[in-house]
Amino acid sequence: MEQVGFFDFILQQMTEFFGYTSFANFTWGHFTMIVIGLIFIYLAIAKDYEPLLLIPIGFGIIIGNIPFFNSTHTLITDPLNLKIGIYQSGSVLNYLYFGVIQGVYPPLIFLGIGAMTDFSSLLSNPKLMLIGAAAQIGIFGAYIAANYIGFSAAEAGAIGIIGGADGPTAIFLSSKLAPHLMGAIAISAYSYMALVPVIQPPIMRLLTTKKERLIRMKPPRAVGKTEKILFPILGLLLTCFIVPSGLPLLGMLFFGNLLKESGVTKRLAVTASGPLIDIVTILIGLTVGASTQADVFLKVESIGIFALGAVSFVVATTGGVLFVKIFNLLLKPGNKINPLIGNAGVSAVPDSARVSQMIGLEYDKTNHLLMHAMGPNVAGVIGSAVAAGIMLSFLY
Repeated sequence: MEQVGFFDFILQQMTEFFGYTSFANFTWGHFTMIVIGLIFIYLAIAKDYEPLLLIPIGFGIIIGNIPFFNSTHTLITDPLNLKIGIYQSGSVLNYLYFGVIQGVYPPLIFLGIGAMTDFSSLLSNPKLMLIGAAAQIGIFGAYIAANYIGFSAAEAGAIGIIGGADGPTAIFLSSKLAPHLMGAIAISAYSYMALVPVIQPPIMRLLTTKKERLIRMKPPRAVGKTEKILFPILGLLLTCFIVPSGLPLLGMLFFGNLLKESGVTKRLAVTASGPLIDIVTILIGLTVGASTQADVFLKVESIGIFALGAVSFVVATTGGVLFVKIFNLLLKPGNKINPLIGNAGVSAVPDSARVSQMIGLEYDKTNHLLMHAMGPNVAGVIGSAVAAGIMLSFLY
């Protein structure tokens, strides 16, 4: 009897132990999300699609979908008092996720972007800023569509920003307007940023003629140091006086650029554009990925967000290209703009500008569009932040 009791005790302990393992709590939802995380990592390594973003996000998705005992974020009755998951108050991941849900990380990303961005292409041809503004039509188009199909005004605003192809801005806006949708919105925004080389070329070819693709633009003029220094100061005053709500993003963007262009704060500029933005990118990617727990993420509304994000991104690209075609009707023959740079109005820097260059070289191997495309590309960064500020003003 004692021997039987001993084996029963061992069996009971083993059964209880198994109940605490991930095997006992694993669901098809967790399996699906882990596969998605592996796909992200594959695309980053094998296809070189935004590896600095997709590898942290993909690995974060895997981390977030390793189930543990009573891991649901809505009702935690953990007898072991384990603080593991990203939704458990007091856990390490929850503390790291604080920078996402409170909108701390995105302004720091913008600081780094400003410190590594050269606005010379835009300053040498200011009318290119209009392309960056035109591409933001995707944001407001998606907002209208999301509102029409049943999302609230605030949720629609957060979803619409995906069209700007700007992950940090999407996270910042969704943290204010729709925190419960942040995971789906962030994953969608970063996914479309990574797929810029796949999504944009067919649209560009469809909307342009061979003659338009061969347009040669005048070389950019040289931009003086004084102009470069004044731009972030004047840019901050102009944009933030119009849209004060965009101050956290625009203020850090222009501040970072001033650190770069002033010439006397090189150490700060190097820190902002190097170690700081790298650290924040790791944290934001990993925690956003980990926030996609199957029980939170796998919902019908997530599919709707992905679909609206795709529509928004396509409309933004289309809007930029068509705007150039229409704008060219007002320009003299020698001043026309190659519509292949219209796609760069979205703020996926510098990938969308590289796509302009790639497609341009397909039709003329001596027609380099990269420097021209960088103008609307950096304008798109400003434009998406302004659009986010407008959304906040009306919807927050």
